[in-house]
Amino acid sequence: MLLPMYFLIGIWGGPRREYAAIKFFLYTLLGSVLILLAMLGLYYYGGTPTFDMTVLAANAGNYTMSFQRWAWIALFIGFAIKIPAFPFHTWLPDAHVEAPTAISVILAGVLLKMGTYGILRVNFSILPAASHDMAWLFLGVLGTVNIVYGAMCAMAQKDFKKLIAYSSVSHMGYVMLGMASFTAAGINGAVLQMFNHGTITAMLFLLVGVIYDRAHHREINGFGGLAQQMPVYAGFTAFAFFAGLGLPALSAFISEVLVLLGAWQLHPVLTVFGAATAILTAGYLLWTYQRIYLGPLNEKYKNFTDMDFREIGMLVPLAVIVIILGWYPQAILSLLNTSLVHLNQVVLNTPAAAAAAVAMVH
Repeated sequence: MLLPMYFLIGIWGGPRREYAAIKFFLYTLLGSVLILLAMLGLYYYGGTPTFDMTVLAANAGNYTMSFQRWAWIALFIGFAIKIPAFPFHTWLPDAHVEAPTAISVILAGVLLKMGTYGILRVNFSILPAASHDMAWLFLGVLGTVNIVYGAMCAMAQKDFKKLIAYSSVSHMGYVMLGMASFTAAGINGAVLQMFNHGTITAMLFLLVGVIYDRAHHREINGFGGLAQQMPVYAGFTAFAFFAGLGLPALSAFISEVLVLLGAWQLHPVLTVFGAATAILTAGYLLWTYQRIYLGPLNEKYKNFTDMDFREIGMLVPLAVIVIILGWYPQAILSLLNTSLVHLNQVVLNTPAAAAAAVAMVH
């Protein structure tokens, strides 16, 4: 995953492609080293020397709590760099800005999800006691910081692509918050958000690529009135923006609501911050739409052609998925629910969780 992306950015990227590729490589290599060290620790201290994840999960009780915490932190940092979670996120805007459009789509749609998937697949299943003990801080608090900080950074951007990159940081925060809730709604919403974010952000990066191919720049304030010249393009962008800000009947609304409903049961204060950030999300997306597509047409772009069949063909399948999952999210939730509820129970049935439950009762 690391090496192909390094070459794809470093060879075919923008003017600062080498800087962005090396920064991406060093950040993710650091994370990979920490994951490797944690893997070796799990191998040697689990009682049965093996890398078989099912055996490691079955032997979770053999690890001391101190070892679990250190291994959990090492794994978390490695996976958090790939999410990317604050404060390990700074490689992402540079990588997105310099990457070609197709590579940005892969980066947002696939690579970012590897981090949250890794935490669910490794941290939660193999180190459930440490997950229950530490998730509130490393997933709940940092996830909320991701949501708010990413949205505020997005609002400050002048580069269209960098704005979408920071919106990814914000929306992946909802995934982290849902995972920290240890509720069926929260964890289902988190994984559904991973999928929904991939489709919506892929649309947004493709749309940035469409206008960059024509204008050869991404300066938001350098456009204006494009809806008059490119109505189909403006319509697709409005749809993607509405999906990104969580409009009801589109897919992101369902996943974010599930995350907030689940998180409210355990982290009400964090949930309030996460829900309130929806105002910032709507703010930066609608403000961007106003500056690029509405108002008088910038005369420099009066000869622009609207989207062609190839460009529309890339966007339509993604738009169809966003609409279908907005009306019928059960299409994916029915596939996720059984395994995720079981994983949730593994974490909740640890001695640390039992002790916490007794303390709450008393």
